[in-house]
Parts: sequence; structure tokens; C-alpha cells
Amino acid sequence: MQSRLDLVRQRFNEWLIDGLLITSPANRRWLSGFTGSAGMLLITHDKALLATDSRYWEQAAREAPDFQIHQIRSEPDAQLNFLKQGGVTRIGFEAKHVTVADHARLLGYDDYSFTALTATLEPFRAIKSAAELELIRKAAQITDDTVTQFPQFARPGVTERALAWMLEKTMREAGADRPGFDIIVASGPNSALPHHHPGDRPLEPGDSIVVDLGAEVNGYRSDLTRTFYLGDTVDDTFWNIYQIVHDAQLAAIEGIRAGVTGKHIDSLARDLITNAGHGEHFGHGTGHSLGLEIHESPSFGAKADNAVIGAGTVMTVEPGIYVPGYGGVRIEDLVLVTDEGSEYLSHAPQSPLISV
Repeated sequence: MQSRLDLVRQRFNEWLIDGLLITSPANRRWLSGFTGSAGMLLITHDKALLATDSRYWEQAAREAPDFQIHQIRSEPDAQLNFLKQGGVTRIGFEAKHVTVADHARLLGYDDYSFTALTATLEPFRAIKSAAELELIRKAAQITDDTVTQFPQFARPGVTERALAWMLEKTMREAGADRPGFDIIVASGPNSALPHHHPGDRPLEPGDSIVVDLGAEVNGYRSDLTRTFYLGDTVDDTFWNIYQIVHDAQLAAIEGIRAGVTGKHIDSLARDLITNAGHGEHFGHGTGHSLGLEIHESPSFGAKADNAVIGAGTVMTVEPGIYVPGYGGVRIEDLVLVTDEGSEYLSHAPQSPLISV
């Protein structure tokens, strides 16, 4: 973790700080290796401190050997006492991960000057290391193998909720620690809801079925969506929408390479869908990065900033069309951005037909 600490310290002069307070779980884990659910870090030019409560003292010492462990006890000024250990007064904090109450508490520490930072470790986390990529590849492989079995599970009368459990069970049995997020199984008209929560609706012949799932392995996530059609023959409306989404995804993936902007990649998919007459039916972004969190920066979106995507970033590519009252189609794959283009990390077949 020392190299990561050095990367962060190199930004202190730019941020006009002498110490950085980290409270977000993902940033805390990425920088220290500590996986506990409670704690905070304080990084200075020459110190790396980790504060946590008694549940995690032994775990923190084992997982974060580069950090000095500060034991939080039942004390009214635990955070202030922790900050004093750093020996600095100009401290940056994560603006996106501090509540109004926490911010007010910081401002009450008269001897300190605090700087709100909108992005601290996220730009560093975007470029994945070889070890991180290995975990994401493993998670993606488990996800591929799981969704490939979905046609065996999907029979008329089986509910969305039951199918989601079958998928989760299959992933866990294949080595996933847990799902990387709540699995989506959306059938029939529910498939027009991009983030539908699986319910008690049973599958019926003629259903479009959107399945969005991902495994988590040692903290790192994968993300994959396949859309199926339950029936012996596919109706023309579904097939037309499916082909548009397929072509939009391919156009976006073909445009990906290091140095392009997320807004540009989004436009490649969005323009194709809009020109096909379905612009109003594609409301979300074309993709996002992932890693320790399922949604990380950067993103592929119409409102994405002008920052370029770097080699080593892992991105989802997931255009969709959602027609209210009918259903929807989304196709999502995971790719690794390279200098020359991109590499698929997900390999599950895109075969929508499930015969009944």
C-alpha cells in the first residue's frame, strides 16, 4: 500500500493541505487494505493512521500493517483525539462522504483548517492494478458462467424472485463472496423498468426478460446484463429493439480507447438509438466504471465531464431501450480500456431465445 500512499501525498501541495481524512469505505479499503465496516484514515506527509473501534482492532492490525492503529473507545471527542495524532492542522476531507452533522463537527475544531475535496482517491482508483484486474476477471467469469445457466432456470410460471435467488445461489456456489449488487430479473412489462426489483410475477411465454447481475470476489465487482425472450419464435417488435441495442453497444465498444471522453462514447450509442426512433426510450448513461464499488468514475454519459478515459480503466457498456407497457432490452458487457481499444472481460453469449 506504500505506493498508493505516495501517490496521494504527491497531491498535498496542489490541495493546499498537510493531511487527508478518509471516511468513505471504498477509499479506506483501497488505501489501507482494511475491510472492516467502521473506521477512518488520516494521512500526513510522514504518518498513516487508522482509527477504528474495538470490534476491529485485531483485524485492522492484520489487514493494514502500513498503518498505525488508533483505538477508538467510548469518548465524546474521538475524532478530535484522532486528528491530534496527525500533528497537522491543514486537513482535507472527502466532501461527497461527509454528512452535514459531520461537517459541522469539523468546523467546530477551532485549531484546524479544513478543505472540502470533491475527488480524492477516485481518480487513482480508476486505473486498475494487475491484482485488481485479476479479481475483476474472476468475478466476471463467475458472472458469465451463471448467466449462461439462466435459460435452464427460466420456465413459464417461475417467478422473478425465484429466478433471482437461483442466480445468486449459482454465483455463490461458483466462488462469489456475494452478489456485487441486488440482482435484477425483470420480465414482461417490468423489463421496461431499468432497475426493477424482482417480484412475484411469473414468467409467461412472449416475455422479454432483462437479467442484470454481477459477482463480488474479495471486494471487487463485475456487472453483466443479458436480455432473453421466452418463446419458440421472437416477435418482430422485440427483435427490432434487440438489434438496435446490440448495434448501439457494438458502436460504443468499437469507439473505446484510452484518451476518449465518456461523453463521446455515450454519443456513439445514443445517436444510433435516437436515429432509430427510440431516443426517448433510452434515459440512462451508456456505462460506468467499477471496482470496489459497482458505480465508480468515470462514466459514459451525455452529462459526463470532459475528462478522458485512461488505459487500465474497467468500464461497463450498457445501452438499453425501454418501452412503457411493452418491455425493454438492455445488453451490458465489461471491457478493459487499452491504448489500442478495449478488451472484453465478459464473454457470456448474447443468445436471447429461450424455447418453451
